[in-house]
Amino acid sequence: MINVIIDGKKIQVEEGTTILKAAEKLDIKIPTLCYHPLIEPYAACRVCLVEATLKGKTDLVTSCNTRVVEGMEIQTASPRVLQSRRLNVEMLLARAPAAEPVQRLAKEMGIDKPRFPIRDPQEKCILCGLCVRACEQVVGACAISFVDRGIERKVMPPFGEPSAACIGCTACAHFCPTGAITYEDKYGRKVIHSELYLGPSTAIRVPIRQAVPMVPFIDEEACIHFKTGQCKLCTKVCERQAINHEMEDEVVEVEVGSIILATGFKLFDARRIPAYGYGRLPNVITALEFEHLVNASGPTGGKILLANGEKPRAVGIVHCVGSRDENYNEYCSRVCCMYSLKFAHLIKEKVPEAEIYDFYIDMRCFGKGYEEFYHRLLEEGTKFIRGRVAEITDLALTKEEEGKLVIRVEDTLLGVVRRIPVDMVILATGLEPSLDHNQIAKTFNISCSQDMFFLERHPKLAPVSSFSDGIFLAGCCQGPKDIPDTVAQAGGAAAEALALADKGAFALEPVTAEISEELCSGCQICVGLCPFNAITYDREKDISIVNDALCKGCGTCVAACPSGAAQQKHFRDKQIMAEIEGILLL
Repeated sequence: MINVIIDGKKIQVEEGTTILKAAEKLDIKIPTLCYHPLIEPYAACRVCLVEATLKGKTDLVTSCNTRVVEGMEIQTASPRVLQSRRLNVEMLLARAPAAEPVQRLAKEMGIDKPRFPIRDPQEKCILCGLCVRACEQVVGACAISFVDRGIERKVMPPFGEPSAACIGCTACAHFCPTGAITYEDKYGRKVIHSELYLGPSTAIRVPIRQAVPMVPFIDEEACIHFKTGQCKLCTKVCERQAINHEMEDEVVEVEVGSIILATGFKLFDARRIPAYGYGRLPNVITALEFEHLVNASGPTGGKILLANGEKPRAVGIVHCVGSRDENYNEYCSRVCCMYSLKFAHLIKEKVPEAEIYDFYIDMRCFGKGYEEFYHRLLEEGTKFIRGRVAEITDLALTKEEEGKLVIRVEDTLLGVVRRIPVDMVILATGLEPSLDHNQIAKTFNISCSQDMFFLERHPKLAPVSSFSDGIFLAGCCQGPKDIPDTVAQAGGAAAEALALADKGAFALEPVTAEISEELCSGCQICVGLCPFNAITYDREKDISIVNDALCKGCGTCVAACPSGAAQQKHFRDKQIMAEIEGILLL
């Protein structure tokens, strides 16, 4: 440990500690503009000057990169220090008069106007170099650098052109202390609805807010280290040393007695309906994008904004996008009506002056309190128009439609085709089976219904069971449903799994197939036909073998066996023929 004195206060610090860090432990604030704890200090701003005395010699030194020495005495606010700081702040204010941190420091020091000439009143860059060093040392991209000298010195990419080395990580903007570097949409959009996410969208994050276990992971596609081989700032700040960039994904096999499938759903891709203009027209967004937009912890803080950053004055909500449609999905997604009503209520709450148009086919408010909520929306002034939307366009036919999105719809209650100009359109997209639904069905040997959701054993008597023993269904993998129904079904599936585990054993099917070793020719036709994968081929004996625990007695192998080796227990050919003879004798 090293003993030093700062402003008359004695302190012991570890060897290698900078004066700035030592002063922080004494709650002594030394101003600085170019210091960042994750980058090696550079002392470019010269604002962190202090007076250091060692062995009778006193010098002005920068506190951010000068390390303490045994017996050093430091003054952070002597007249000489304050005068030097004031001079440096004056020069920075003349260099970057629009930089807010510099303005704050100047105000604290009583500087109204610098004595030096101001070249650009809008300049914010103080040439601290944090952005350059972040791009070079942290990111490893070297996409920006200093150019020119003296008063012409500035930061820019090589030759003033966008650099191919830039990976768009925005680290330069993150480290910039004055806001001189910003990242903006090249199309001028203030809000990009398709890129709004809830929670952190950084390379290290938890999958969802309700993740169990709540363990973060590193997204290799977003992590700077996996792009350039540099960075690893996370390892510097992680006190537990829990980060390992060399770790790879692994497949773990676990033996279980029962399985609950809760593979969820995917939203209908609104791009499949070109007439609605999603992905082509600005401010045509999906329900999930609006959910991210309106969430209080989202990127806009819950503000409902158009792409240009303004509040909408008219909003249209289109029901049944991809549902109840012979061209896409004929079934009802069950959740669209109610979350559309919720959106209308939120818009009215956050933007009271906005006009809200709700386009529906039939209002299906089936749950407890749902109908009452619908009537509440009617009282709030939401305009409901019955009819399927035919087209969303930006082609204006009248002056009031200019600069608007026009919704063309047949009002079936009035019997006329209407054109409704709005600022924003929300598409209430339906629910579809997840992307890997068919593969999961094959893996677990379960059936799918006509709409490709998993098929339950019985809609009333066994709504959570599948046709494969020990495999249960929960949530939207079995069919579209809302949160209360999903929770109820999940509880039922868990109870079924626990009941099966509590028994310790289960009864096998009495009617199963068996294969005679003497008659089997080893053709393996039955192996490929068995829908329950209950038949395997024994290469040593050159015969097929039936697993009684998996066999359901469907009889497919019995009907297909060319040698008659496969027979059904209790339904052998001799037994069936005897029954026929008995009937004929009668």
